[in-house]
Amino acid sequence: MSYTAESIAVLKGLEPVRHRPGMYTRTDCPLHILQEVIDNAADEALGGHCKRITVILHRDHSVTVQDDGRGIPVEMHPLEKVPTVEVVFTRLHAGGKFNKDDQSSAYRFSGGLHGVGVSVTNALSTRLEVEVIRNGARHQMAFAGGEVVEPLRRVGDAPKKASGTRVRAWPDPTFFDSPMIPLAQLERLLRSKALLLPGLQVALSVEDGGATEWCFAQGMLQYLSELIDGEVVAPVFSSEKYATKGDENFPVGSGAAWAICWTAEGSLARESYVNLIPTTAGGTHEAGLRQATLDAIRSFAEHHALLPKGVKLAAEDVFSRASFVLAVRMLDPSFQGQTKERLNSRDAVALVVRMVRDTFELWLNEHPEAAKKITELAIRAAQARTRASQKVEKRKQTGVAILPGKLSDCQSEDTRRNEIFLVEGDSAGGSAKSGRDKELQAILPLRGKVLNTWEVEAGSLFANREVHDIAVALGIDPHPANAPDSVLLNLRYGKVVIMTDADVDGSHIRVLLCTLFYRHFPKLIANGHLYFAQPPLYRLDVPGQGKTRPPRKIYALDNDEREAVIDRLRLEGIKPEAVSISRFKGLGEMNPEQLWETTMSPDTRRLMRIRMPGAEAARPVMNLLMAKGESAGRRAWMEENGALIGAEV
Repeated sequence: MSYTAESIAVLKGLEPVRHRPGMYTRTDCPLHILQEVIDNAADEALGGHCKRITVILHRDHSVTVQDDGRGIPVEMHPLEKVPTVEVVFTRLHAGGKFNKDDQSSAYRFSGGLHGVGVSVTNALSTRLEVEVIRNGARHQMAFAGGEVVEPLRRVGDAPKKASGTRVRAWPDPTFFDSPMIPLAQLERLLRSKALLLPGLQVALSVEDGGATEWCFAQGMLQYLSELIDGEVVAPVFSSEKYATKGDENFPVGSGAAWAICWTAEGSLARESYVNLIPTTAGGTHEAGLRQATLDAIRSFAEHHALLPKGVKLAAEDVFSRASFVLAVRMLDPSFQGQTKERLNSRDAVALVVRMVRDTFELWLNEHPEAAKKITELAIRAAQARTRASQKVEKRKQTGVAILPGKLSDCQSEDTRRNEIFLVEGDSAGGSAKSGRDKELQAILPLRGKVLNTWEVEAGSLFANREVHDIAVALGIDPHPANAPDSVLLNLRYGKVVIMTDADVDGSHIRVLLCTLFYRHFPKLIANGHLYFAQPPLYRLDVPGQGKTRPPRKIYALDNDEREAVIDRLRLEGIKPEAVSISRFKGLGEMNPEQLWETTMSPDTRRLMRIRMPGAEAARPVMNLLMAKGESAGRRAWMEENGALIGAEV
């Protein structure tokens, strides 16, 4: 097959979305592409231009989203030379939310800053109809498969004071695992908009079904009070705080609103949001809330001498019976994936701590009786945790193995929380030892590449020093795949994290360690204890922008993420040449602070859990890759599939 200029395909317009929909949205169901339309309506409400949002589920699986906002502009776009509403629905990276330097902009704290929202909705719909009411006129247009099929036209007059946008979309079922919209998730999404925008009316109706409407005049306080299941230990604490002009650490308007309470029993209610976007998987803003409440309660307890001897409060103790609603506003939130279910922004931890801690500590001192009840609840949780760790210690005392001398063990005996990092090289091991959380994190440096143990029998396994040290440090023995879960009773760590350089050698070591665990310690993988650390390959130093934006350091895992960051910075008005990019040759190049922040801190790191594949499917592949007698087959496989692997020279 020839490789010529004609071999290179160029995807234009919305073709990339239809070609690889999973890069832009969830493909299990169409909910996320409809959420993009709902988010646009909510952003109008955030700016004070919308009082009501209505969503209708039709019998033909289409969905209508209608708002009474300002209406999408219909005049000709000065650059694209087509109606602006057409630009919004047919161009990626087009929208009214990119000018974040304008402190009066309603979109400074919008969640949809990528400009791929409703254009993705259009691309993945068989048909999409738009009606805009604006400036005393009613306009309509329609799309099919992302292309204009009915150009924008004026269809009549409208009252002068009327305005708004109505979008009806028919999601294309060929792009989704299921064409059905999960009603419970949709209701939660709409309810959250009403919650975070007090006074906004949000309605959901189903053809041939019922109708529901939400409106929370008192916002989070009312919402959480209605949601709580069980008797509260103390009154709901609800407040908000945002950065003001002159704040040296955070942009004007960034901050948080929250409501939190503690119950002695019953189920817990925990919801968090970033710029009106629900973060169902949590993230760094929730970590900030945990840290802020821990600091405040610990300070109150110490000041009033409430802590029994030997009891040390941890975040999990304080939060064990806490229900909360947290809404954060911040510039340029970084999410885990386009679906925005988890916040990854490191700045969110400091932002939430800054806004919540002092305010909450003041509330505790103003309500001493309530504060004492909350503290007592946390103390009981800490004592229960201590008793559980003591049981583990008694079991461990029966062992006779001597821990490896190069192991820097953690101080805690709570095996569920403890972590061990298997680190490539003594240099990286030294940085990891200095930067780690000594309470919970252990470090075991590995010298060179681990033995390929695929064809090594269990009886000969400990002849290799590195393998011996790993097994002894973990506290478990080799076992077959069908062994009972009891083989992990003496496991000393809840997480076993492989931390290697982000290069070819590091990948090789990861493969060798995975081979060891898959072949000889399979229950470790099957029960979800094995992880990959994901250290960054690049650091981008971004210059400051006036008084509102201090200089930043942004880390990127790989080339694709680096280019994505540069593209985002370009949209912010920062020239690529102004950004200083440095590449880490290995973990040893990072100082302890950098290694902690990027790779080891539970609040900011990204871990990849290793899952146990099906035995029938995995074993032949592993044998092909790792067996000594399969060199010919391995070579043939690499020649056939080598083009699938990208490499940077």
